[in-house]
Amino acid sequence: MATLTQPVGVPHSRILALGAARGDLSVPNDDLIGPIDSSDEWIRQRTGIIERRRASEKIEAIDLAEQAANEAIERAGIKPSEIDAVIVATISNSTQTPSLAALLCDRIGATPAPAFDVSAACAGYTYGIAQADALIRGGLARYVLVVGAEKLSDFAKPTDRSISFLLGDGAGAAIVGPSDEPGISPTVWGSDGSRWDAVGMDQPLKQAFSDPEGEFPTLRQDGQAVFRWAVWDMAKVAKQAVEAAGITPADLTAFVPHQANMRIIDEFAKQLGLPESVLVARDIAHTGNTSAASIPLAMHQLLEDHPEAAGGYALEIGFGAGLVYGAQVVRMPDAPAKKTPAT
Repeated sequence: MATLTQPVGVPHSRILALGAARGDLSVPNDDLIGPIDSSDEWIRQRTGIIERRRASEKIEAIDLAEQAANEAIERAGIKPSEIDAVIVATISNSTQTPSLAALLCDRIGATPAPAFDVSAACAGYTYGIAQADALIRGGLARYVLVVGAEKLSDFAKPTDRSISFLLGDGAGAAIVGPSDEPGISPTVWGSDGSRWDAVGMDQPLKQAFSDPEGEFPTLRQDGQAVFRWAVWDMAKVAKQAVEAAGITPADLTAFVPHQANMRIIDEFAKQLGLPESVLVARDIAHTGNTSAASIPLAMHQLLEDHPEAAGGYALEIGFGAGLVYGAQVVRMPDAPAKKTPAT
């Protein structure tokens, strides 16, 4: 019997570059408090959010994804035609099918690279990074574009007090490619479908549209249940990810969790026993919760604010609807090479 040919990959991969796109509108708490009978102080105390970025009506998730992807490609110093796979994590594509990834692949000039969406909510980006690492080390790709892209404002009900005021719009992109040393640790990931109802859409699509007077489905959550799960269970997952990477918290340069809630982020840092030297991403204060886009956006901003952190190890963890979760340690992109002035 003939022997099948199998691809041979490279030993290691890493994130080579990041790109970001945020909604064009800055929406302060005062703009949202009326319908939920609340206050700026209440939102700040409960979430740490001062304002969130949202996109204008004509801007869709695909537009944000394209902007972020183009920046990542440029910073990585590769051509779109060199991209061997496109993975987009999103829960806010404007269509059920086809995928946002397929359209993005065409827009950036990466056709005919395979392209697919990942529906893992706030853990989607970490799922995408895990898959990109496996594709590269398995020999199926050399460069993979991973994007988290969301326009969550389309799914926010103004009167909802559980989640609507948290939501923002944006996209974060990463180019993952081969590396001489490990740049992405084993991913600790999983799901717990028994908690399926804790966070998600408020009604099925079929139910919403079968009623002539039905409302468009929007996001909602059991805030207390999600908070307890995140603080206690996800802190354990974060610790497992550090152990799986073979390092200690003292080896980290940064901690970049899903930007769900500032209180959750602070509790994570406390339970992990992070040294004061570790930078903690708190992008939620001015961007809001952007689900699958939050980790790459937060890492992009952290590196903009702290360029000295480039090339260091970062622990990233995503968690959300499903309930699903994923965590890994990654080596952050190196600082972009300075361009030589033209003479």
